[in-house]
Amino acid sequence: MEENYGAAANDGVAEIQETVNKVKNEVQKIIIGQDEIIELMMVAIFAGGHVLLEGVPGVAKTLASKLIAKTLSVDFSRIQFTPDLMPADVTGTSVYNMKNAEFTFNKGPVFSNMVLIDEINRAPAKTQASLFEVMEEKQVSVDGTTYKMSLPFMVIATQNPIEQEGTYKLPEAQLDRFIFRLRLNYPSLNEEERILRRFRDDFNKRQTENVRAVLTGRDVQRCQELVEKIHIKDELLDYIAALVNNTRNNGDLFLGASPRASLAIMRTAKAVAAIRGRNFVTPDDIQYVAFPVLNHRIILTPEREMEGMDVQDVVKDIIAKVEVPR
Repeated sequence: MEENYGAAANDGVAEIQETVNKVKNEVQKIIIGQDEIIELMMVAIFAGGHVLLEGVPGVAKTLASKLIAKTLSVDFSRIQFTPDLMPADVTGTSVYNMKNAEFTFNKGPVFSNMVLIDEINRAPAKTQASLFEVMEEKQVSVDGTTYKMSLPFMVIATQNPIEQEGTYKLPEAQLDRFIFRLRLNYPSLNEEERILRRFRDDFNKRQTENVRAVLTGRDVQRCQELVEKIHIKDELLDYIAALVNNTRNNGDLFLGASPRASLAIMRTAKAVAAIRGRNFVTPDDIQYVAFPVLNHRIILTPEREMEGMDVQDVVKDIIAKVEVPR
């Protein structure tokens, strides 16, 4: 039996649960289905990470992101990535001011609390690389000057995994900066019927105006601080290390996960524990986040790819093989 880690910790867990329920209630005014995706996006927010949403056009990747942003009373910006987009269009540029004969820095759209990047794989590598520093260090360096981002800061990027024409594959170093890659699937028949009924008299989605902000930026930061305090036993840290280490010594994989993946599993497992009403992490929490954390960080060997094996199969196999702490 897990020991109790204090009334204050329990109060923090209750606060996080209440926060997540508030956000879900607002988003579900519009979005039907995708409950797990919404929850995992909240997990990422509380863990202080970035999210890559992947799915075919029309499954509400952008809409879900915009609605979650709308529930937060923070600055929001959207950048549509295109093949002609330049790094300065994202981060900003120095402009010569004729009045005082000095250069002044005009901040780009990445200077926001929540940044939605639509179709991130449509921009070339040079523009994608402009996000490296800001995603990892929450700052932008231009002309020898460093500009800090205001907190909280989060990037939500979308991409279509099917269409290849006019797209540029994200490099592994960029993918590694996303705490989760989440795959949005088609709705079930019942969910699609409910979608049609909800919008049959609302062609322009006027209902989105009913979604209100329920959290401030300070609320988000407080939830992140509470998640940080969630207890995780040494045995479970060893369990995370063993899972990730197995990806580096696995015959089915060409590339294993980095220590950044271990840290991501630990952080998101803590957030999941809090959302589920506990002030301590269990092996189930770790197993729940293992696939969304690892699926974009590991690469199958060419032989396994040709056999039609999926990354999910490998992650399931690793979870089954590694001994769970008692």
